[in-house]
Amino acid sequence: MDYRKKIALVATDLDGTLLRSDKSISKEDWAMLEFLGEHGILRVVATGRDFRKVKEVIPDHAPFDYVAFSTGAGIYDCRNQELLYKKNIEQATVNQIIDVLVEKRFNFYVFRGIPENSYCWYYRGEHLCQEFERYYSFHHQYASLLPETGQIDTDACQFLVIFEQAEDFDRLKAELEEHFDDIKVLRASSPLETGYVWMEIFHKSVSKGNAIQYLCKLHDIPQNSTFSIGNDYNDLELLDFTSISYLVENSPEELKHKYLKAPSNEESGFSSSVGNHLFD
Repeated sequence: MDYRKKIALVATDLDGTLLRSDKSISKEDWAMLEFLGEHGILRVVATGRDFRKVKEVIPDHAPFDYVAFSTGAGIYDCRNQELLYKKNIEQATVNQIIDVLVEKRFNFYVFRGIPENSYCWYYRGEHLCQEFERYYSFHHQYASLLPETGQIDTDACQFLVIFEQAEDFDRLKAELEEHFDDIKVLRASSPLETGYVWMEIFHKSVSKGNAIQYLCKLHDIPQNSTFSIGNDYNDLELLDFTSISYLVENSPEELKHKYLKAPSNEESGFSSSVGNHLFD
């Protein structure tokens, strides 16, 4: 049977979706990924992790064709082992955003442009933020203090600003979008599961959905032959692009009404949902 007539591309988020809480992939999900490859169906990781962090949880022999990392700011071709695509924020805009964040004394990180985006600068704001310090404890070997000038001499992949309250996120998002027309502001839940709200700032063309659209054009895949599964706010543009779109059970309740429902990441929601459409 030609399963590509049903689905030609499958995209999955990692944390909270394909990965279980111990950062492993279930046997059922791994077997499904191999099955997809055997039948010529493209397999894409679409994750907020940078590429270094992807490699911490996905081994080189994992059955994927592409990795759309840093929320789609970069795309890696697994078969040819090369960076296929990147999109960074231009230096002038980066420094203007830094000015805004420093003036407001927010805690934030700014990450170097791809492919060096494992490295970042940090700025400690007016108020102590445990989430900021926790993140620093995990990444301090890749982090440098923001220069005293408050300016950097290169482009950047993204910003990360951390809030305790969603209302603070909403206010800053509105202000940034009013003053900058070349960026995109996304919300993400803390992967540390602490309840903090993360703001990620990218170039305006960056999203998981746009990364999948790029791959569809590259391989001449129609949008109505695409499938995706996710679990969080930064998956929404991915889910809105694909024709078949699932949220796992462990997603925020307020998002679930828009998409098909899959079992949780602990219950092989990936393979279960893909199977619903391949084997019906």
